[in-house]
Amino acid sequence: MSINNSKTEVKGLFIGAGCNRIVNNVSWGASDLVSFGAQNAVVIFCPTSAQILTTLPGHKAVVNCTHWLPSNKFAFKAKQLERHYLLSGDADGVIILWELSLADNKWRHALQLPKSHKRGVTCITGFMVSQTDAIFATSSSDGTVCVWDVVFPTSSGCECKLSCLETLVVGSRPMVTLSLAQLPGNTGLIALAMGGLDNKIYLYCGERTGKFVRACELKGHTDWIRSLDFSLPIFSGEADSVLLVSSSQDKGIRIWKLTLRGSLANTEGTYKRGEIGLASYIEGPVFVAGSFSYQISLESLLIGHEDWVYSVQWQPPSLVAEEEIGFYQPQSILSASMDKTMMIWQPERKTGIWMNVVTVGELSHCALGFYGGHWSPDARSILAHGYGGSFHMWKNIGVSLDNWQPQKVPSGHFAAVTDIAWARCGEYLLSVSHDQTTRIFAPWHNRDPQSDGDSWNEIARPQVHGHDINCAAIIQGKGNHRFVSGAEEKVARVFEAPLSFLKTLHYATSEQSSFPEDVQADVQVLGANMSALGLSQKPIYVNATHEIQENLRNDGLDTLESVPDAVPVALTEPPIEDQLAWHTLWPESHKLYGHGNELFSLCCDHEGKLVASSCKAQSATVAEIWLWQVGSWKAVGRLQSHSLTVTQMEFSHDDNLLLAVSRDRQFSIFKINRAGNDEIDYKLVARQEAHKRIIWACSWNPFGHEFATGSRDKTVKIWGVEKTSSVKPLLTLPQFDSGVTALSWVGLDRQRNDGLLAVGMESGLLQIWSLHVERSDDSIPTPGVATAQIIRLDPFMCHVSAVNRLAWKNPENNENSTNLLLASCGADHCVRLYEVIVH
Repeated sequence: MSINNSKTEVKGLFIGAGCNRIVNNVSWGASDLVSFGAQNAVVIFCPTSAQILTTLPGHKAVVNCTHWLPSNKFAFKAKQLERHYLLSGDADGVIILWELSLADNKWRHALQLPKSHKRGVTCITGFMVSQTDAIFATSSSDGTVCVWDVVFPTSSGCECKLSCLETLVVGSRPMVTLSLAQLPGNTGLIALAMGGLDNKIYLYCGERTGKFVRACELKGHTDWIRSLDFSLPIFSGEADSVLLVSSSQDKGIRIWKLTLRGSLANTEGTYKRGEIGLASYIEGPVFVAGSFSYQISLESLLIGHEDWVYSVQWQPPSLVAEEEIGFYQPQSILSASMDKTMMIWQPERKTGIWMNVVTVGELSHCALGFYGGHWSPDARSILAHGYGGSFHMWKNIGVSLDNWQPQKVPSGHFAAVTDIAWARCGEYLLSVSHDQTTRIFAPWHNRDPQSDGDSWNEIARPQVHGHDINCAAIIQGKGNHRFVSGAEEKVARVFEAPLSFLKTLHYATSEQSSFPEDVQADVQVLGANMSALGLSQKPIYVNATHEIQENLRNDGLDTLESVPDAVPVALTEPPIEDQLAWHTLWPESHKLYGHGNELFSLCCDHEGKLVASSCKAQSATVAEIWLWQVGSWKAVGRLQSHSLTVTQMEFSHDDNLLLAVSRDRQFSIFKINRAGNDEIDYKLVARQEAHKRIIWACSWNPFGHEFATGSRDKTVKIWGVEKTSSVKPLLTLPQFDSGVTALSWVGLDRQRNDGLLAVGMESGLLQIWSLHVERSDDSIPTPGVATAQIIRLDPFMCHVSAVNRLAWKNPENNENSTNLLLASCGADHCVRLYEVIVH
């Protein structure tokens, strides 16, 4: 997607995001696209390219569940479809229907359902009745289940027609899983199975016109029901039965069979039981729907998982089916559990006993387990999503025998992303988050000449912490890659790149400059190990790798108390979740003690000599800015000016001035003098109340001493620092629709003093302003002569919650740049990258 302006074009390059930790959050559609919720956003990713394609804005609360129409189960019906539809439900009970046009890959907000749920949506399920008609059901934690009918338009641009067939009140124990199916026998009847916070499965039956009645209850599970899935009709001569699979927190999976006994007129009083066998002892209830009666029996009980089974799903029918039958239901079930495994179950050919034939994920240390498992439409791949917001995909690459191998999937943070910073030469982007991780994203140079070029991936996770991380700063200057991070603790921590990362980065970017030989010779640390409490990361030295192998051999036990040893290696392809979570950590080299409260903001000067830090504060003494000397890591200054939290700081590009903005609505400017003997002299030269509300953001003009401030009062102001160190207002941009939370200024032309100012808002929207600051002959900014021109980014390209930070990559040619990269991060768990082309 791109935005075009007469002078500037903006393209979306990359999105990184993790999945909400909610059970029914993910859906794999017949379109071969996967949907999931990342905070308030609905995110779409392509499994074949392992890239997130877009996010859909519209929800005001956390997205709980998504469901494609048609889903992967109905891919055989979707060959001729020009438009696919997606349902998403959130924690406020709002459900939105989205339309995807396959011809141009354009999304549109088709409609928002009338609000029938007072609380969060827990499950959405549905099926296609015909090419233009679908029935779906929604459940909510308010104890209601609604059944809907939607008629899709036959031509583009027309509206969908929606009707609510039935609203069922199921009582104080809400339903968390649903499954819909047409009852066997071409009766036109629909079965709705639901399960929730008790140990029974409730079966309702109804007609297309509505009016669903409770048919029966299925008992057998001994804990909450977590997942239900109806098979397609099973053919044995004619469609006379359908299977229902259920999973529970009792760690068991049950398969139930619904068989058509016939019409009441034919079978009443004449039904005879078949030969006496095991089945006769486990036959369940008989229920009547319309003028037909159905027998339910327990077909099988599958035991194999060691923890709650969160999802079960029938394998989708083969697309290469015979024309007369149209499709067949494979006897194969995928289950996903909190025991960190997914299993595929199939009946043995001779005995018919269901067995576990494939198990994946059992060697993984990451997360606490899987929240859901999904088949691809062609059943060649399976996808799980885990506790840590991560995806795990395996593909069957075997020809005659099954051989399931891990595949690359998108990755990202699963909580608000609080800060981002570019590497000093722009080779990678570092991000930190309230998910307690620091991640590095970089373009991976594709060596295949047939490929589309470089793709951005997460290549390392330098810090996996025990506290939410609020801020980070990359150390500029020469030497090894280093960064400082600050979390919900009073200590800032310094990390240094290990040899394994340097080699991986060299391979990924194919840039000689990023891997000088002298750096390689100096780095004696290969990687880092996680501590048991997840706070400090201990180095693994280059000459100590044989000890790791010994440890691995001697103690193969993996318990919750033990932390596995990392095995850092240079990667030759983008890493998967298991590698990222354990083997790409950076060692912690220093701790910076001094602040009285949790760290809130960090910045580094452009020479790489000083780091400034601030913490959460409600008094002037706690709101001090501390200056740290890079290398010795001594505290060399405590700058007092503000009375509340300093929200952002930035050094001017000549490093002579430090700008700070605060919750107290003021900005401060400190003059920094670097005397000899590593001494720092600093002086407060300006302080001014600049806005009516909290100032969230600030940014210097790269070509001078002008700067911008952005505030919750919905304004952005441009200021100029004169030679006398007094500050004059130059311009106030027209008021924005939402509070301004992030700013970043990049230079375009030093001679003309032209630049671009990126503005991020509380609403998630982004704007880019073209700024031209005229100067008088003595290089003092003249008030009132700055001009601005706007580019608004399409909401589908923007964040859906507050933008927390914006950062331009330093242009390679600082004097005159046309192709720029802009990174952004937000409360919607997303890290985004834009290419801005200035014509």
